[in-house]
Amino acid sequence: MRWLTLVLLIVIAALQWPLWFGKGSWLRVWQLDKQLEVQRAVNETLIARNAALDAEVRDLKTGTDAIEERARSELGMIRQGEVFFQLLQPAHKTPPPH
Repeated sequence: MRWLTLVLLIVIAALQWPLWFGKGSWLRVWQLDKQLEVQRAVNETLIARNAALDAEVRDLKTGTDAIEERARSELGMIRQGEVFFQLLQPAHKTPPPH
């Protein structure tokens, strides 16, 4: 009887081994779930970036406002007869103690 119990435990362990540690095991499924979550987060970031780039491309194709805005902000261009003013924010100073 003792041998039968031992043999049955070994058979059960042998049958359970692939479930827990084999190629399609629970551990592997858990790892793939974590990878899937990370990849979905990356995909969401890339989708948002692609949407912003798509909107910018459409704006550049249809209107001149975006081109003018980029020329002013990135290249520092101004129209003829305009005067360029640059306003600087004052540095944050702590008030003197009383």
